[in-house]
Amino acid sequence: MYKKILTVLLLTGIVFSQQKVGIVFMEKLRLDYEGFKDAQQQLQLELEVIQKEYQSMATKLDSMVKEYDQQSLMMSDELKKAKEQDIRDMDTSMQSYQLSKVGPQGEFTRKQQQLEFDLMNQIKAAVDKVAIDGGFDLILDGSSASLYTKPTLNITDSVLTELRS
Repeated sequence: MYKKILTVLLLTGIVFSQQKVGIVFMEKLRLDYEGFKDAQQQLQLELEVIQKEYQSMATKLDSMVKEYDQQSLMMSDELKKAKEQDIRDMDTSMQSYQLSKVGPQGEFTRKQQQLEFDLMNQIKAAVDKVAIDGGFDLILDGSSASLYTKPTLNITDSVLTELRS
């Protein structure tokens, strides 16, 4: 059993010794690439607009409830039912708004996913260019499992330079 494992490790080492390998630290790209910062700022601005609109709706609902509470004793049954329905409609409207904006299929969520997709495509193109220009056979993401990487294998700065050009 141990001989089989040792053989596999030895063969893997031989195969990789003939390959030119590069490491990219995606976390460093996320922190240093301006595209991520710009996307984050854009999303933050959109979220603030959504929050302000929602807060406006919540304030309106609160004033409707207060008005109803203050005047309900003087209202006819028909007017009470109408006001109660208005309050329920406003609450439903708020929930629909929230779901349509920040829900799983909401506008904000889709925008966030699209920006992430676009950024990852830019990074992929930059990594491909650096890999081809540098003659690399394999590029790995060092952010996920690397405890140590030989500095000469790290091509993150080259990818950043390519992204910025």
